[in-house]
Amino acid sequence: MSTPNITLRTVRVGLRMSQDDMARALREAGLRAGEPNDASKRLVQRWESGDIASPRPVYARALESVTGQPIENLGFAVTVPLVRVADDGAGGHDLASSADGISAPHAPLPRVGAQPAHGAYSGVWLSRYEYFSSGRDGTYKGLHFVVMLQHGNRLSVRSLPGSSDSPLTMDLEVDGAVVTGTWTEQTASEGYYSGARYHGALQMLVEPTGRRIAGKWVGFGKDFDVNTGPWELVFQDASTSKATLDSYNRRP
Repeated sequence: MSTPNITLRTVRVGLRMSQDDMARALREAGLRAGEPNDASKRLVQRWESGDIASPRPVYARALESVTGQPIENLGFAVTVPLVRVADDGAGGHDLASSADGISAPHAPLPRVGAQPAHGAYSGVWLSRYEYFSSGRDGTYKGLHFVVMLQHGNRLSVRSLPGSSDSPLTMDLEVDGAVVTGTWTEQTASEGYYSGARYHGALQMLVEPTGRRIAGKWVGFGKDFDVNTGPWELVFQDASTSKATLDSYNRRP
C-alpha cells in the first residue's frame, strides 16, 4: 500500500496552490528552464497519494523551482543512502549506513542557473570518494574537479590538473538511472603513495534531480584485499568553455 506524501501536500497548501495551480506552475517552470514537461493535476495527485514515490529528473527540478525547496525536503523517497567506510571484518573495508556519510551537503553548490538538462551529463562535476588507509589507520577523502563528456550513453571523466596532484579518470556507461564503469587514479610521485596506480570499478545511481550521482567503488588494497567505499559526483556547471574550466582548475 502506498504511503501518502503529506510533506508535498503541506508545501503545496502552504503556497496556496490547488493541484491544478501546482501543475500549471510546474509546466511554466519547465518552459523557463528550457525543459518542457507535461505536469498535470493527475500527476500531482499521484505524487501526493504516494503512487509515485520519486519524480523524474525533469519534474524534480521543476518542483525545486516552484517550491524553493530541495527535492529531498519534499517527502519523496531518498534514492541513495548516506554511507561511510567501515571494517568488513575480513581484512578489507566495506560500507555502513551513517547519518553523516559522504553526501552533497558538504559539496560546493552548483552555480545558480547552471544545471544539467535531463539525460545530459556533460560539464564540470565535483568528484568525492572516501577510503581507508591501513598504513595510516584512518579514513580519508579524495577530491577532484572533473570534466565529464557524454557520447551517447558513455561518460568520459577526467580530472582538471590543478584540482589534485593525483590525476583521476573514469569511464562510465549510463543505463537509465544506473551508472556503471571503471576508475583509475595515478597518485602523486611525491605523495604518501609514491606514484602508485590504483584502479577499480564503480556502481552508481543518478538522483532524481540529475545533479548528483552516488554509489560505491571497489578496488584492491596494497595487501591484495578487496576494499570498497562511497563515491559521489556533484554537478557544478554545464559549460566546458576554457573560462569555466580555468575557474575550476583549483583545489576543491
